[in-house]
Amino acid sequence: MPQTPAFQDAARRIMARCDELARYTSMEGGIERVYLSPEHARVNRLASRWMREVGLDTWQDEAGNLNGHLDGKDPEAPSLLLGSHLDSVRDAGRYDGILGVLMAIEVVRALKPRSKDLRFGLDVVAFWDEEGARFGTALLGSSAMAGQWNPAWWDLTDEHGTSLRTAFREFGLDPGRVAAAARRPESLAGYLEAHIEQGPDLDRSNAPLGVVTSIASARRFSVQILGEARHAGGTRYEDRHDALLGASEATLAVERLCRAEHHIVGTVGRLETFPGAVNVVPGEARLTVDLRGEHDDDRDRVWADISRSIDEIAGRRGLRWNATQIHEAPAVWCDGLLQDVVRAGIEDTARGEAPSMFSRAGHDAMAIGAITGVGMLFLRNPDGISHHPDESVSLADVETGLRAMTATVEHLAREAA
Repeated sequence: MPQTPAFQDAARRIMARCDELARYTSMEGGIERVYLSPEHARVNRLASRWMREVGLDTWQDEAGNLNGHLDGKDPEAPSLLLGSHLDSVRDAGRYDGILGVLMAIEVVRALKPRSKDLRFGLDVVAFWDEEGARFGTALLGSSAMAGQWNPAWWDLTDEHGTSLRTAFREFGLDPGRVAAAARRPESLAGYLEAHIEQGPDLDRSNAPLGVVTSIASARRFSVQILGEARHAGGTRYEDRHDALLGASEATLAVERLCRAEHHIVGTVGRLETFPGAVNVVPGEARLTVDLRGEHDDDRDRVWADISRSIDEIAGRRGLRWNATQIHEAPAVWCDGLLQDVVRAGIEDTARGEAPSMFSRAGHDAMAIGAITGVGMLFLRNPDGISHHPDESVSLADVETGLRAMTATVEHLAREAA
């Protein structure tokens, strides 16, 4: 393994590049990078240069993901895939996803002098649209790589009415060729992703790194509640069918029912009312529900409870409602061998036991798990703040995480020997 100063330099380079990437944004005063945007193209060009700098051959695939490859001992051997994503939510922090891509590049830098001793190649991927911020459906880039593209996605539209199909063409991609982004399972030796923990557990236990055991199942819904828009002054309470009040009760029901269940979290992240006038009883409300759980059946049971609760609310208030599922991902369990080598890599470098952790947040590993075993390493995130400008990670933890990821790949190489 390279000497400590090399890892110190690499960690400083990663942090500086996180700052540099933060300047590529469509949002004034904050970070926003969405799928198939001008920022997507610019960041791919920059990250491609960084990949080539460490010896990777690079290409943009048919879904807009950026890829790099370095041969191991046998050019025909499968590759170990390392990476994460470069897109963001609106008003994002600068480390979610980005840190994992930059760490993957530095792992290749550290191992390149010995790459011809490895029984697998090294691939780095920078996925796009892990967050689903533009079209509402997450994991589009990694789903394409996993051969799981859903043709119904072509009709998804962004807030400006641009369809995904149109956005593909405007970006310079051919919708008819998206299937060519898929990787064959036999071409991969596994997938490893480093990511900040999007929660406070490592910080509260004073541990710099953790081993992910599984990734939460998720479902997202767009809910419409329909009432009657009427004059705010002229309509008595007994005559009102207020869609906003129904939506408010539904939002509280999501919290109440999810809090009653272990490892189930539900979030109403968006609520809009129409016609939206100060002197009109809202006749329509639209809200989103993001539901996550460690196990699919528990998650689905809670959604059924939420649906029954909204039925009761709507019946009592004289409202109608409907829900459209806009995203579903089953729980993904990390590969046993990859958990073992991540744990060994952490224990080699962090001078202590590696905590095992369930990830309540979703990751590209969920999609890639359809074609190969996946493993994840979490880095401590002070106070667990994520999807927010205050998201952070320390230079020391990045250095420790980079050493652990490099050691993880070395452990896997020995296991594969």
